[in-house]
Formats: sequence, structure tokens, C-alpha cells
Amino acid sequence: MRFYPSLTFKIGEFYQTYSKDAYIMSYLFNYKTKKIEENYSSCGFPSSSLAKNLAKLEEKKINYVIVDKRNNYENEEKCDNNNLNKYDEIFEKAHKYVCIRNRIDNINNYLIGEIEKEQIIEKIRKVEDIVYEGRKI
Repeated sequence: MRFYPSLTFKIGEFYQTYSKDAYIMSYLFNYKTKKIEENYSSCGFPSSSLAKNLAKLEEKKINYVIVDKRNNYENEEKCDNNNLNKYDEIFEKAHKYVCIRNRIDNINNYLIGEIEKEQIIEKIRKVEDIVYEGRKI
């Protein structure tokens, strides 16, 4: 069980999370992740979303620390749920969800990129056959 908190960095008017923390923020708030390196992502959000995000982290029992890069990484806010911390449990769900969502986004982007090619209709039909298999539409 992870007892240390989700770490969020205040950078100007934005907040940034990395690695496992980025997956959790993406999962809980539908923010996009950005791949920095293999198996290392980031996720950012504006300061106007901070109160909503912290309330959700507290509701989900996820420990967090906010540090301000401008003030020598001084702690700005924190929440410690002690043994009630659900970080690991939420991360497992988040990682699976975000990876699948990214794969779906990649397929969508590929199809959009192919939209003016003649074969696009056949590709879409194949996707629809799989998606609607066993359904009456």
C-alpha cells in the first residue's frame, strides 16, 4: 500500500502531475495525459480547477501534496488519510482505463486521418461490425 501522497506541482497558473499521479488525475477528471518518455506521462490542469480536484481526491481518500515550484518546492496544501489512503486501488483502475482510452483515441485519430481516402468506408464498416456485433440497430 502506498502511504506517500500524490504529488502535484504548481507551475505558474497551472498544476502538473507525473507518472502514476498523472494516470489518476486523467482517470478522475478526464484530463489528457502527455507521454514524456516510455512509461512516463504527465497531466496538467489550470488553477481554476484546483478546488474541485482536491475535493475529489479527498472524497476518493487519496493522499496528496501540492508543492509550489516558485517557492523552492514548499508544501502549499496536503491531505493525509493515513491508513485509509486508496491510492493503489484507484491507480490500478486508472492505469487500465487510461491505457484503453488512449488506444481508442489512437484508433479514432487514425480513422480521422484516413477520412479522405477511398478505403475509409470499408474500414469503418469493419469497426462497426465489431462494435455492433450481436446488437440490433
